[in-house]
Amino acid sequence: HLATSLPLPSERDHLRPRIDLVVFMIDIRSKYSLKNVETSLAYVDASYFLGKVCFLVTGVGRKNDCSIETNSICKLGEAYCSPVLFCELELEGVRVATAQRLVRMLGICAGHIPGVSALSFVSLMRKSNDD
Repeated sequence: HLATSLPLPSERDHLRPRIDLVVFMIDIRSKYSLKNVETSLAYVDASYFLGKVCFLVTGVGRKNDCSIETNSICKLGEAYCSPVLFCELELEGVRVATAQRLVRMLGICAGHIPGVSALSFVSLMRKSNDD
């Protein structure tokens, strides 16, 4: 399910499936995109930041068009203990690889991968990022 911002409308709460992973998409070419994500973060329960949130940064293939510093997005990921994925959705191979990565993350967050929890997965990602 997609939403352009949070909070989600409450009138359909009873129909909404369980939310296993929240992916915040940030278009690196739009400062509004980052502001919208920053505003929406206040509506996410703190428990989701234990492995069930990630930031997907799009538009990274065009460095000349960037309106947002990648460093500020990385700091956002650090502040919320959530991974940051960079991709260029206009390239099919990158788009497919990113989709596969998100589906794998979703499987972990939903508890469908035995022996791996969302929290341990994020810990593993953070450790590999620090090396």
